[in-house]
Order: sequence, then structure tokens, then C-alpha cells
Amino acid sequence: MPPPPPERPNCLACLHFFITHQPRHPYGCRVLGFKSLQYPAVVVFASSGIHCQAFVAKKPQAPNR
Repeated sequence: MPPPPPERPNCLACLHFFITHQPRHPYGCRVLGFKSLQYPAVVVFASSGIHCQAFVAKKPQAPNR
């Protein structure tokens, strides 16, 4: 497993992040298996005191031609 990032990971750049389209729980994390009102990394830090260990950066998309 890669070393944890020095600051809170950006959920929008994470492979596991998704939008639920549910007004009460708009954000979700596939690997941790939950939905929340806040970004998952914020919830993880608030509940455990450590930054999210499941962060995996999305691969850059190839430009459309």
C-alpha cells in the first residue's frame, strides 16, 4: 500500500469516489462502502483522526480526437 498523503486527499480525484444523486447522501465511497452528506475523506478524518488510506488517484483521460 502506498504511503498516506500528507494532507486530506481530494475525493474528486479518487477512483473510488462517486455521486449518488440522493439529496440526503450525495457523496459515496465504493471501497469503504458508505454514502454521506460530506466528502468521504472528511467523514473518515472526523471519525478516525487519520486521513483516508483508501485514496487511489484516477488515471488521466486521453484527449478526444
